Amino acid sequence: MAASPISITVNGEVKEVEATATGTELFADDKNIIAIKLNGEPRDLYTPLNEGDEVEPIALDSEDGLTIMRHSATHVMAQAVQEIYPNAKLGVGPVIKDGFYYDFEVEKPFTPEDLKEIEKRMQRIIKSSQSFRRRVVTEEEALAEEADQPFKIELIKDKEAHLDPEAATEIDEKELSFYDNVDRDGNVVWKDLCRGPHLPNTRYIKAFKIERSAAAYWRGSEKNPMMQRIYGVAFFTKDDLKAYQTRLEEAAKRDHRKLGAAMDLFSFPDEIGPGLAVFHPKGAAVINAMEDYSREQHRKHHYSFVQTPHITKGGLYETSGHLHWYKDSMYPPMHLDEEVDADGNVVKPGFDYYLKPMNCPMHNLIFKSRQRSYRELPLRLFEFGTVYRYEKSGEVHGLTRVRGLTQDDSHIYCTREQMKDELTNLLTFVLNLLKDFGLTDFYLELSTKDEHKYVGSDEIWEEATNTLREVAEASHLDLVADPGGAAFYGPKISVQARDAIGRTWQVSTIQLDFNLPERFQLEYIAADGTHQRPVMIHRALFGSIERFFAVLLEHYAGAFPAWLAPVQVLGVPVTDEVVPHLAGFIKSLEDEMVRCEVDYSADRFGKKIRNASKSKAPFVLIVGEEDMNNNAVSFRFRDGSQLNGVPVDEAKAKILEVIKKRVQVNSVDDFNAVTAPSEAASDVK
Repeated sequence: MAASPISITVNGEVKEVEATATGTELFADDKNIIAIKLNGEPRDLYTPLNEGDEVEPIALDSEDGLTIMRHSATHVMAQAVQEIYPNAKLGVGPVIKDGFYYDFEVEKPFTPEDLKEIEKRMQRIIKSSQSFRRRVVTEEEALAEEADQPFKIELIKDKEAHLDPEAATEIDEKELSFYDNVDRDGNVVWKDLCRGPHLPNTRYIKAFKIERSAAAYWRGSEKNPMMQRIYGVAFFTKDDLKAYQTRLEEAAKRDHRKLGAAMDLFSFPDEIGPGLAVFHPKGAAVINAMEDYSREQHRKHHYSFVQTPHITKGGLYETSGHLHWYKDSMYPPMHLDEEVDADGNVVKPGFDYYLKPMNCPMHNLIFKSRQRSYRELPLRLFEFGTVYRYEKSGEVHGLTRVRGLTQDDSHIYCTREQMKDELTNLLTFVLNLLKDFGLTDFYLELSTKDEHKYVGSDEIWEEATNTLREVAEASHLDLVADPGGAAFYGPKISVQARDAIGRTWQVSTIQLDFNLPERFQLEYIAADGTHQRPVMIHRALFGSIERFFAVLLEHYAGAFPAWLAPVQVLGVPVTDEVVPHLAGFIKSLEDEMVRCEVDYSADRFGKKIRNASKSKAPFVLIVGEEDMNNNAVSFRFRDGSQLNGVPVDEAKAKILEVIKKRVQVNSVDDFNAVTAPSEAASDVK
């Protein structure tokens, strides 16, 4: 006797279907459907359905579909590796942005030729139309099947493995399962411990590419074995893959490390150590322009400037909590000031001193240095404070991950009644300043409490989080959740900015903190004479000078707008006879604080022009005999366009105007558009 039909909801519509129905039958007419959401959870297309289930289709070209395809490609890659290297031990294979990776323990590192062979074997597997079939097993069965796979055994035995994002594709909190790769004849040709879901079969993997291999510690710990990690990418179409590769090529051209060397901006001398940059004169010129404009804007918004030392007694960071939560990221202590007698007895104890990793504890001491009144609030303290973080040498990366960094750090102390308006005004200030630097495409991320790393009560965390959420939503920018991403003392909003080629960078952060004022016993006298705790807002606008410099360098591909350019005007004389005329004009610009250089080399004029174009200077001024005779100069712009014979007074005025307006000028059309008289001005008689 056939089972009675069951009632389920498909795309919001209630339907009666056969008791044996699965997503395979429900969506048989749409070959783009590769999985389902079953009661909100992604599951395989063939998963059995039950009375009352809610079912939604997952299309291959959706975000969830691409994730499933990429994870299936990970299995295909691991199968290919084990077919070629049967003794390879399997680690984990999660999905990452744009692709996937898998970790292997093998006898020797993979070579580029090995990766090509693995990619070819993957193509063969994909064409064979293997299906992915899930089966649930007991722990004992899983241990038996993975007897020769030590890393899988570790995951099976680790009951907390499901909390590890990298292991999440391997272990499910509720049950253990394997996925078998089954060929057309029904034979299991490969298997892997996995929670799924997967594609119906390998042919749904449309466009993929193995990118590279790298060394990686098992589960990210230096105490564990070193493994070989293979990275790959996968996309819905070959056009998508090609577009991705084009973006990578463009990103490589914009790599701030290469541009920094080519433009003589900064370096990392071995004699100083990894992650510790020195900025050359041209790089420092950009840094100074950034800082000068930031200081100007902070003065206009009523910030008070402070300065604090680079080193402090460890007790300060015990009070703040940083020694408890961040000690591994701090430089080791220096034990100083201890005095001993002739017999070696300590007669005066010393102290552990630390290079500061954060500025906020010192700013709290400034607030606490005297009694404060509610009339002083909000009190906005600002500092370009250099801090030091002991990043692992393998994690240091150019200017974006350094050991010594300068934060444009501000800490705002206000009342609870003031905090929402202060946060709203602060977010507006941050976004406007970022726009002045040429970043205009933003979204926000709200980082909430890490349940395993926080101080303070749930009530104050909830109040702080809700306040930040209201402020973020009122900005009308997209808001993305970052669960567990907050610092131990409070939630934060981070501004995510997209650059010229669509990459996302975290720039500014705003954190709301009720906890450090409590830990430091900060107080102000309220209007009614009572002693009250202030609310503390942490804010880094650039994040760090070094990292923001790198972001701008890659955003502009080194071609900074004139106000930021390390060399704003580059003079190129055609002959030696015109040098005095050019030098005089350059001096008049330098008197106006314009950053200038002149090519006085003995190179031929053609080579000077080629060198000038490589310099990325916004204004190249060419002076020939005709220019000298007419008391003029000629402009050459980055795109090769020229504007000849501009009288020196007019040229000077227009250069200063472009710099003042903080706009990008790459062509003669840009230049004319920026410096053309406004309609209002032209109407004045």
